[in-house]
Amino acid sequence: MDATKNTQYRWAIFFAILAAVLYAFSMPLSKILLKDASPMMMAAFLYLGAGAGMLMLSMIRSKTGVAGKEQRLERKDLPYTIAMVVLDIAAPIFLMFGLKTTAAANASLLNNFEIVATAIIALLLFHEKISKRLWLAIILVTVACILLTVEDTSSLSFSAGSFLVLSACLCWGLENNCTRCISNKDPMEIVTIKGFGSGLGALCIALCTKETFPLWKYIPMIMLLGFIAYGMSIFFYTYAQRTIGAAKTSTYYAIAPFIGMILSFIILGERITFTFIFALSIMIAGAYFATFDNKQE
Repeated sequence: MDATKNTQYRWAIFFAILAAVLYAFSMPLSKILLKDASPMMMAAFLYLGAGAGMLMLSMIRSKTGVAGKEQRLERKDLPYTIAMVVLDIAAPIFLMFGLKTTAAANASLLNNFEIVATAIIALLLFHEKISKRLWLAIILVTVACILLTVEDTSSLSFSAGSFLVLSACLCWGLENNCTRCISNKDPMEIVTIKGFGSGLGALCIALCTKETFPLWKYIPMIMLLGFIAYGMSIFFYTYAQRTIGAAKTSTYYAIAPFIGMILSFIILGERITFTFIFALSIMIAGAYFATFDNKQE
């Protein structure tokens, strides 16, 4: 690998990690804001904030003439764009309902299942290579997710909230691969379409189910969180996918749940259980094998 490609590869890793750090703030802060907003309204305004913020950045970029040579989306990209928007409507709705009934730290760790979903879909549908280390990471993350999903080991009852979080991860895993197929196009345009498309879609569903608007003073807070934790995160994630692919980007993104978990303990003061610690140790091992799977295939 020559020096230029090596530099691009390192920048892609940096963007993937930066995307993870920005997204990590969404778990504990969304949990707090859900006290004043319904799950579907939260999902809607999070994505609308992402779209509005990215649209403003795009307008500033155009006026300053630093747009560069970014390619715009074309008609052939429409199927992936539609799938991306639909999946992004479903995923945050599942997540917000899941957060209503499970701890934010638990939800943060369960978000690692997105690695599993993204990698397996990348393999089956898009024929990306998956190394032995990444397979081991997938197995460990899956085991940890099962532990976190079991609510009572004596009776094997399962947490509905955890299942909803895992459903969100499955949607995002498929969405990651759809985004990968158009990641060579302008990331600002992609995030703007994602934000407004998914946000308006979720808002329509919320209104059809007669959910009430949150108080107006909370809407700017939700949209700001959406811009930072969703908009900027997706923007950098898309850049990373250009160079290292969907499966590997999702593995570097694996640090997000751990940052989210730490923030949940600090901000929300959530209780730490033995099952959580056991699942955490397995998840850390899985994230280690995923993150240090450095074969530049």
